[in-house]
Amino acid sequence: MAQLSFAGKPAFRASAVLAAQRLDLRAWRPAETLATNPLTVPVRGGGAAVLFRYGAVVFFDTGPEAAAAFLAGIQPFVGNPYPSPETETVEVRVDAAVKEGMKEESVYLEALSVERLQVIADVLSKSVLLASYESSIAGSLERMESLAVELERTGRIAARTRSLLQDVGATLHSEHLVVGRAAVGDKPEILWDYPALEGLYLRLEDEFELQERHAALEQKLGLVARTARTLLDTLNTRHSLRVEWYIVILIVVEIVLTLYELFFRGR
Repeated sequence: MAQLSFAGKPAFRASAVLAAQRLDLRAWRPAETLATNPLTVPVRGGGAAVLFRYGAVVFFDTGPEAAAAFLAGIQPFVGNPYPSPETETVEVRVDAAVKEGMKEESVYLEALSVERLQVIADVLSKSVLLASYESSIAGSLERMESLAVELERTGRIAARTRSLLQDVGATLHSEHLVVGRAAVGDKPEILWDYPALEGLYLRLEDEFELQERHAALEQKLGLVARTARTLLDTLNTRHSLRVEWYIVILIVVEIVLTLYELFFRGR
């Protein structure tokens, strides 16, 4: 396996990018990797990258040009790229005299190792994923609120069934990505092999408020889904009533025509 190119540096940058909704990680051969689960690879031009199948890439000691070239090179393995990727950057410092964790806007490590970088990458990747969906769910909440206010004021809503179904579908998809594919609420699998790093993970998880943000996002997703379904039921009920009136009108017309045939044409 390859080796870290920045092993002797006391400080470097870690940058997370949510590039797409998914990444195909099967293209890398073991000889090209620094570690697996999560996949960690060297970056041409300097540094290393940790890749996650839910579309996040975390760079360590990689310049902007090298990172852009790396992202361009993995485009064949990217599914549904984001036009404006969510990003987050922190400083990483190696100091054996400082307790591992977050301090003064920097992540401190007692020693540099691929496993520690993978723990940092796991937290940063989940943070950018949450940030992305926090932003998108805010827009959905605003739309649901405006429709609810309209329903309260006028007794009807101008939304179409298709747009509400799209909101329900987007909410379910977001929930699947956050809870299922990314497993934001779960600890990374690397802690099973390196339990001594659990303290570092828990401190970073607490600093980035992953559990709190995850719980808040789940509540918001549930609220959007319930509101959209309620409004959809309201629309369907209105459509059903309209169809029933059409049927009644047709029956009345048919009765009138029948009476006309009996009483007027029969003379």
